[in-house]
Amino acid sequence: MGIIFDLNLINLLTALAVGLAAGYLGAFMVMRRMALVGDALSHVALPGVAIAYLYNFNPFLGAFAALFAGVIIIWAIEHYTSLSTESLVGLIFTFALAIGLIITPQEQILDALMGDISRLTTANGIFAIVASLAVILVMKTMSKKFIISSISGELATTSGISTRAIQFVFMILVAVVVALGIKVVGTLLMGALVVIPAIAAKNVSKKMSSYTGLSALFGTVSMVSGMILADATGFLPGPLIVLVSALIFAITFIFVEY
Repeated sequence: MGIIFDLNLINLLTALAVGLAAGYLGAFMVMRRMALVGDALSHVALPGVAIAYLYNFNPFLGAFAALFAGVIIIWAIEHYTSLSTESLVGLIFTFALAIGLIITPQEQILDALMGDISRLTTANGIFAIVASLAVILVMKTMSKKFIISSISGELATTSGISTRAIQFVFMILVAVVVALGIKVVGTLLMGALVVIPAIAAKNVSKKMSSYTGLSALFGTVSMVSGMILADATGFLPGPLIVLVSALIFAITFIFVEY
């Protein structure tokens, strides 16, 4: 196979920042038992990516617009139903995936599903780095309130914490990270980058601080290692990033077992 990916500094730094943010945020998703939400939301972005390709504008904007709309719909419906967040995300995800597959130009379907960071501009890379760091900062600021609301809604209410507001902000942060990562690993695989580092960290962590830190580290290592392997082998970085992440999980699993 010929080389289809060429690594450069901005790609590497972007992957590092997005991997760090995805791993860190993923720790809280797994803790809240929302592991499937990240995977499903990545598919919700597909119609936005498709529209961006059709009208030739930044796929991140299209992806985030679709994700934001999905989050608003889920957040609003949650208020009127007892269905779980995962159930609602599953509904929106299948609908969005069907629409996205229909309207995505055939010549760009692979880029939409698997990512194409080779076309990342310096400006977009810098934006992704800054946005990733902002996501980490916001999540770190609200982490205590998020943990309390996850443990007990009643405890959160008596502590003056709005669980709906916390949930909404958290879902927006997830939407931002998913939209940023789609350029690297695509809509098909982005969910794995949020979930796998977190469950790997959970295997070997005893404290919350080490759990979130290791999850962020594993996300970063997966991203950077996958990018380097892609540059060396000529394969797409997305699948390699996920394979590295799965390997890290396997190692941590063996470590726990033995």
